[in-house]
Amino acid sequence: MMMRNGIFILASLLLACLPVRADVGYSAGIAQADELIEQGKFKAADTLLRNTFADKSLSAESRRKVEFQIDWIERIRQDYPFTREALFQKLSNSVHDLTRAEFDRWVVTGWFDERMIDGVEKFVGTSVSNLYFRHPSLVVRRMDGKDHTVEEHGRLDNARAIVAATWEEHTPYVLPYHLKNSLVVKLDKTAAPAGQTIRGWLPFPLVNGHQRDVKILASLPQKTLIAPASSPIRSVYMEEEADGKKSPEFIVQFSYTSYGVHFELNPADIQPPDLTNPELKKFTSESPHVIFNDKIKELAQKIAGHETNPMLKAKAFFDWISGNIRYSYAREYSTLTNLSEYTVCNGYGDCGQEAMLFITLCRSVGIPARWETGWDLWPDDHDIHDWSEIYLAPYGWVPCDPWAAIFAKQYCTALTPPERLELRDFYFGGLDQWRMIANSDHSQPLMPAKNSFRSDDIDFQRGEFEWGNHNIYFNKYDSYKMNVEKLDIP
Repeated sequence: MMMRNGIFILASLLLACLPVRADVGYSAGIAQADELIEQGKFKAADTLLRNTFADKSLSAESRRKVEFQIDWIERIRQDYPFTREALFQKLSNSVHDLTRAEFDRWVVTGWFDERMIDGVEKFVGTSVSNLYFRHPSLVVRRMDGKDHTVEEHGRLDNARAIVAATWEEHTPYVLPYHLKNSLVVKLDKTAAPAGQTIRGWLPFPLVNGHQRDVKILASLPQKTLIAPASSPIRSVYMEEEADGKKSPEFIVQFSYTSYGVHFELNPADIQPPDLTNPELKKFTSESPHVIFNDKIKELAQKIAGHETNPMLKAKAFFDWISGNIRYSYAREYSTLTNLSEYTVCNGYGDCGQEAMLFITLCRSVGIPARWETGWDLWPDDHDIHDWSEIYLAPYGWVPCDPWAAIFAKQYCTALTPPERLELRDFYFGGLDQWRMIANSDHSQPLMPAKNSFRSDDIDFQRGEFEWGNHNIYFNKYDSYKMNVEKLDIP
């Protein structure tokens, strides 16, 4: 994994954003902190940044940037909890017949995400699961694995049913499921001091072609503010007073109708997008984590070649990702500076990184592409999830799930090779009904605005919380869970 040791791109970006009259103390503090982070001296960098923050002559803008970097250091610590010995013990309970020599060889050859933190070699918290994703041949030795046979066949059967229904009904939206969901987030009782008001934002279903009839059924606390149905980051806002004794709990229950989606895309019908439309034009532009650097432009050219049809270009990107990018759990997104570049440089990424790479490749050649995220609620496997949409005239916005393509092509060992390709191809222009969609763009502001830093400044799935001007980070979540029940269509 390409760690950001020695790079600390965020610092460089923040310096570049400063006005000409840049605060001298700020500039010096950032430069020295960069060097200390490069050397793995987190405590020294933290002390330096706090001293810089204490400089009363700093502008408010510079102080806020320094404050985030102080927070960034702690977030990195949270992501790297394991020492080498602790990781070996974890793996010994997972990998059959693991020897110390074999483990040490894996470490030396860079199989794990690691970095030095204050003189100690530390490893990322998802190292065990990522070992199997990146090196699938080891799955036969796994003692704590899960059998995905039922899920693999279930996803293929569901995809086939959706495709058949779209042919019969002559519409891309078919086989609706009526779902009742409850999202429950419980915070640590120390998340906020007693007497302070906790402000919370929980994700809530937006309304689009394949997600309709959205209704709120209940909430705790009861007083809520719901963002507009068309919001690109739809939330339910709540407030609760902390008492310091019990764990604050935030719950929202809602129902909606989710349609299976399949666009029967014909390359001969594809038209160039109308980029005089500002709503389309903005989704061909650079934005946070969507950067058209030389590496991205070269990769797009290599994959697309001389192809001019937007749909076939996008399909080429989709297929390339499905065969060349391994799945891997990511660090928290707020600690990364460019999701798409990260994925290209490492050859792996999680669902959001894979989706961002696909979006970036598409936008770099003028194909409108955007984020679509929320939850994957496949039975017995509920989890936060990211995918994407691309705009193909005359069809409109069509879903594309790069993670599902990778899952089908590389990890669906219970399916035959032709079945894997069939399932992969379904998710280019298709989507199953087991989704809860809260976001139609990335890095969007909450409503009402949050005073403190976001725990996730790209995505919005687990909720965001704060008290006063203090963020409540994910390490102060006791738990978060989405429950789902399939109901009869009313």
